[in-house]
Amino acid sequence: MRKVSMATREELISAVRDRYRSAGRGEKSRILDEFVRITGHCRKHGMRLMRAERAARQSSRPGQRIYNDAVREALTVLWEASDRICSKRLKVMIPILVRAMERSGHLELDSEVKERLLQMSPATIDRALKDRRATATGAPRRRTAGQSALRRSIPIRTFDDWDDPAPGHFEADLVSHSGPVAKGSFAQTLVLTDIATGWTECAPLLFREQNLLVAVLNELRGQLPMVVLGFDTDNDSVFLNPTVRDWCAANSITFTRCRPYRKNDQAWVEQKNGAIVRRIVGYRRFEGIAATSVLAELYALQRFYGNFFQPSFKLAEKRRDGAKVTKRYHTPATPAQRLIDDPRTTDAVRAQLAETLERLDPVKLLRQIRDCQERLVVLADKPGEAVVANDTTLDQFFAGLRTAWQVGEARPTARAKPQPKRGRRRPDPVVAVTDQLHAWYQAEPWRTGRELMERLQREHPGQYPDKLLRTIQRRLKIWRADEAQRLVFGPRTETGEIFAHVGREPAALRSAGSRPTFP
Repeated sequence: MRKVSMATREELISAVRDRYRSAGRGEKSRILDEFVRITGHCRKHGMRLMRAERAARQSSRPGQRIYNDAVREALTVLWEASDRICSKRLKVMIPILVRAMERSGHLELDSEVKERLLQMSPATIDRALKDRRATATGAPRRRTAGQSALRRSIPIRTFDDWDDPAPGHFEADLVSHSGPVAKGSFAQTLVLTDIATGWTECAPLLFREQNLLVAVLNELRGQLPMVVLGFDTDNDSVFLNPTVRDWCAANSITFTRCRPYRKNDQAWVEQKNGAIVRRIVGYRRFEGIAATSVLAELYALQRFYGNFFQPSFKLAEKRRDGAKVTKRYHTPATPAQRLIDDPRTTDAVRAQLAETLERLDPVKLLRQIRDCQERLVVLADKPGEAVVANDTTLDQFFAGLRTAWQVGEARPTARAKPQPKRGRRRPDPVVAVTDQLHAWYQAEPWRTGRELMERLQREHPGQYPDKLLRTIQRRLKIWRADEAQRLVFGPRTETGEIFAHVGREPAALRSAGSRPTFP
């Protein structure tokens, strides 16, 4: 097997050939031994090379080219006429295109050129069109050749590979807040879930970028009550890159990934995407620095509320009997309690968690979370509108918890965005005489729509055809409904407007005197 390149071998031969020819027998043997060791040639072939005269290298393809410029020009025309298809498809289409273009008078080929065209192979077509394709389509896209090597360097971990790991092994995922349209720039949420305890940390990202991700991970490491030992992600490019891999290596963190298109490999964090992120944030679109700042404030509150006051189930055992699967769960516990009960947790961490739990007020945290959710809804549904500060006291908020169920959904982010009232799609055809029609109705409320239409046509001949009768009848129906409301219930108030469709206010509002207010 040759140890040096062909060019190096030629240079070596040129350098020692003259010395080899003029040397004695012993010197020739030493020169030949050295040459064989360097080049890898056998000894006999080395002797031939040293004795041979230097000859000018001749072309391996002497003579005239088989496919001259005329053939290449005709091939270019056929390639363009076929809308620049690949060579394997063009090879099949050349006879059809030649006949069709000759029949239409677009092409007139010499018999020799046509014969050369028909015998060209797909590989020859590629070589003939190489320069033209590069000019027409530009430089080829750079392929990420290193991505395959990077993926191979990160081991795969499946859902079966977690065998009671110590606290500190996290699964990570990104949740997008694009709303109904995934276009443009929008905020993302990084979710970290500890396998052993279920401890979950969330942090917003203004945009997807690996350096920003590493900066956020450094911040979260300082807030966690345990040391990060493992980092398991999906195959997203924002995770699988040299920046994150080198960060894990520098901090002695085991970096693993799941199998592509197998979300069950990351079941621990996937369930938190819905149980935590979507539950408190919803599905609206959040973009810009203002929304990202409110998300950061919300997740700072959720960190204490969720990990200290939200118990969760954890699977203890799963047995399969044919098609029947039986699951047994541990007693529900909060992530903080699981971390305290874990024998691998240090006493310092236990004391810190117990002290933090003593200082937290769940009602105050919930009120602040509701306030952040309300601000997020305003930023998403009414961009540019000022956010009104909530002046509800903590005692008022706590008192409202007793009747909050009567109002319906308490989380502002879970309420549907109010749809704007549908207006007219065409210009109002009777807008100029609406006040006049209303005055006629008030003077003689028993008149029908037909009678009002006939009177309108008499006073404005030729302007209002019979097809507008339905429009006037609908207008008359609205006026009569308003008059009936006034006669039965009196003048409409703000509350009466809201509950006019049921005829009375709910008991909760009648007893409280006003609608409950939530932050």
